[in-house]
Amino acid sequence: MAPSRFLYLAMSAADTAVKVLRNLEPEDFRVLLAIELGMSRYRYVHEDAIPKLANLTQREVEYRLPRLRKLHLIRRWLGPYTGYQLNTAGYDCLAVNALVKGNVLEAFGKPLGVGKEADVYNALTPNDQQVAVKFHRLGRTSFRQTRRKRGYIAERQHISWLYQSRLAAQKEFEALKLVYSHGISVPEPIQQNRHVVVMGMIEGSELVDYIRIPEPQNVLNEVLLNLRKAYLEAEVVHADLSEFNVIVQPDGHVLIIDWPQYVRKDHSNADQLLKRDVRNIVRFFQRKFKTEIRLKEALAYVKGAT
Repeated sequence: MAPSRFLYLAMSAADTAVKVLRNLEPEDFRVLLAIELGMSRYRYVHEDAIPKLANLTQREVEYRLPRLRKLHLIRRWLGPYTGYQLNTAGYDCLAVNALVKGNVLEAFGKPLGVGKEADVYNALTPNDQQVAVKFHRLGRTSFRQTRRKRGYIAERQHISWLYQSRLAAQKEFEALKLVYSHGISVPEPIQQNRHVVVMGMIEGSELVDYIRIPEPQNVLNEVLLNLRKAYLEAEVVHADLSEFNVIVQPDGHVLIIDWPQYVRKDHSNADQLLKRDVRNIVRFFQRKFKTEIRLKEALAYVKGAT
C-alpha cells in the first residue's frame, strides 16, 4: 500500500507525521534515515556526514534539509558545527511509514490517551480491523530518571531519546507476545517498529477513572487471576502495575496494559516488584471500593501458595 493512501483524521507529533507522509519523496526518507543512524552515536549529526550516510549528493542533501525543517521533521543545531537531529514527528514519520508500507496500518484516528511516556491512538488496518497504536515517548522524562526506573537501559556515553523509546517498545512488544500466548488479558500484539507498538484495540477506561463499579471484588479477583497466570505460567512480573494501567472494558472484564518494565520470574527483584504490584492494586480497591482482601492473602494467591 502506498503511503499516499494513509489518512489524516485527527495535531501532535504523530498527527504531523501522518499529515506530511504523502508529501515525502524517497530522498526525504533517505535523509531522515541518515540522521536516525547518525543519532545512534551523536546528539546532533554533522551536516557533512549526512550525504555519505544517505548515499546522496551534497547538493541533494542541501535541498532536502530545509524542506524537512519546514515540515517540522528535523531541527538544526548551530554550535562548533552545524548539526541536525530528528524531532519527535520525524521519528514518528519513519515508524508510521514503515508500518504503512508493511500493510499494518491504513487509517489513523483520534488519540486514546496521552501520558508522560507514551501517546496512544486508534487506527485501522487494511482489513478494517481497529487497533491501538502506542508511541513511546521516553524523551519526556530525564535520561537519568529513565535509567533508574528501567533496568534495560544501560549506562552509555550517549543515549538518545530515540534509542530509549525504541528499547521500551521492543520490550513491551516482547512482553505482550509472551503473556498473550498464555491467555492473559492484554491487548493482542500485532507489530512493532522503532518506538511504536501496534496492538489490539483498547476499549474502556482506566480503573482510576471509575467512581464506582459493579461488584468490585470480582474485578479485583480478575486482576489477581491475571497476575497469577503471568507469574506462574508466563513466569513474568508486570513490575509497574497500578490503577492507571488496568482497563475496565465495556463488558466489565479487565485488560492489563503498559508492560515495558516487566521482569522475568527469576529476576533478582522479581519478588519485591510483584509484591509492589499486588500492594498497589489491593490498596487501591480497599481505599476506593472498600474491598476486604488482605495483601498477604492476595500475594499468596498470586504466587500460587493457595
